[in-house]
Amino acid sequence: MELSSKLSVSFFFFFFLFALTTYAQNSPQDYVNAHNAARSQVGVPNIAWDETVAAFARNYANQRKADCRLVHSGGGGKYGENLASSSADLTGTDAMKLWVAEKKYYDYNSNSCVGGVCGHYTQVVWKTSVRLGCAKVRCDNGGTFIGCNYAPPGNYVGQRPY
Repeated sequence: MELSSKLSVSFFFFFFLFALTTYAQNSPQDYVNAHNAARSQVGVPNIAWDETVAAFARNYANQRKADCRLVHSGGGGKYGENLASSSADLTGTDAMKLWVAEKKYYDYNSNSCVGGVCGHYTQVVWKTSVRLGCAKVRCDNGGTFIGCNYAPPGNYVGQRPY
């Protein structure tokens, strides 16, 4: 094999690996699977990907590219929302791990957060939130912004998530 062919094969292999690691764990199915794993632990029905909800998430994530700040969109009154950001690359699975880690602070008996924040977790497992759309962007500062939106929204005061 001549040198130019070896370089072409090497470049292709490098590009393929780069593409795999850059886009790993960010597909719609990855977000759905991670949500449904958390939901199944508490007996909540599966959530499904919804392209309309995802379009809202993408639009808002693109607005956050300039600064990567965690500022909620308000969901237009139609959607619940979880956000995550990092100064490095963050996958959708990484964001889910952050949100689900709040489970330890949710006390079902008192329906409250005890010792920490748990609202991201309760939105993940909110029984009546049945449609999901998420988006990830690389921010201008090199960081990552991830947003997931939920329809119908959850986290109503005085109501239990499941």
